[in-house]
Amino acid sequence: MIFKTTPAPRRPLRRVRTTTALRPLRHRLDPARVEDIPFRAADGVRLGLTRVDTGDGGRPAVLLLHGHTASADMFLLPETRNLVDALLDDGYEPWLLDWRGSCRLPYNETGRRYTYDDVALYDIPAAVTHIRERIGERPLFVVAHCIGSLTLSLSMAAGLVPGLAGVVSQGVFLTPKLAGRTSLRMSVAGELLKTRIDHIPVDFRKVGLWSRYTPLFALASRRASCPDPTCQILHNSAWGTGASLFVHENLSEATHDRLAELLGPAPLWILPHLRRIELARSVVRWHDTDHRYRALPPNALDAAARIDTPVLLLAGSENGLWLDSQKLCHEVLAHRQPQLDVRYTEIPGYGHLDTFLGRGAALDVFGHILDFLGERR
Repeated sequence: MIFKTTPAPRRPLRRVRTTTALRPLRHRLDPARVEDIPFRAADGVRLGLTRVDTGDGGRPAVLLLHGHTASADMFLLPETRNLVDALLDDGYEPWLLDWRGSCRLPYNETGRRYTYDDVALYDIPAAVTHIRERIGERPLFVVAHCIGSLTLSLSMAAGLVPGLAGVVSQGVFLTPKLAGRTSLRMSVAGELLKTRIDHIPVDFRKVGLWSRYTPLFALASRRASCPDPTCQILHNSAWGTGASLFVHENLSEATHDRLAELLGPAPLWILPHLRRIELARSVVRWHDTDHRYRALPPNALDAAARIDTPVLLLAGSENGLWLDSQKLCHEVLAHRQPQLDVRYTEIPGYGHLDTFLGRGAALDVFGHILDFLGERR
């Protein structure tokens, strides 16, 4: 007797979003007040720019810059009082930029590769220029988080965004400092994994148990206090670097359950630039021979005298990613550029992301931001 075997059906390939259309923002604002602006950087890359219309044309504007793999969603959490709520109530007009590292865009997984030079040269200056065309002579402030702040410092040192009314930098600015083990893991992982994968995901449900990423999630789960794989790879591992992105107890249950939406995959091909920056303890240009990037200084710290706006350096006392980078930046600038208007504020009991995502951030963090802006409006 001959038995016929039926071949197992082919498993469909994982669908990867390749369109540059932005994923919709989640918020509780009146949809009529949220204006999505078609926007491209000078090199043609599709970005996202959102304006929250207040109906009052006289308000100062505030541009919000997210960190790498995050998005404008981090400032609009519908489950808690968020930074946009606080800015609206205090008389400001919020603008939100989804630069090319946003998880609302597909570039971290697919599409053209980039360095932080591109963000500093193309994304941020283009957004500032567009906003100024719309607001006229009104003051323009910037509140920037993590890599959004780091790349902003390079734009400022290049003189590409002059005349800002004030800048709030959260987490890191001109002097990046990582823990030794984080820097080592970043270097080793970058070399070992670069021929196998090009990004590290955060949502285990999308990649599945039998994926090439399973060992990374397994490593992140070691000695983890939370059973959620996304929380483990972010809070317990920071995409495999061994750092921590937030104080776990500071997140509400609703925000915790949304982590896979709020933070996306981290591209490994950005690591060489990040390693160069961290080793230099300064924001340095990646492209040394490409004439298109000559507007950027080779070393932003060396060009810090060009910064022409007051800066508030903000950091959580428990920042497990950038450690005391902001305190170091304040000390270095006080010594090397004492003429600059730079102050430092530390938030007790907060880490890195929870300074914006934390359920108590409106009480513990946002007041420092509003006080700084209010002094200069």
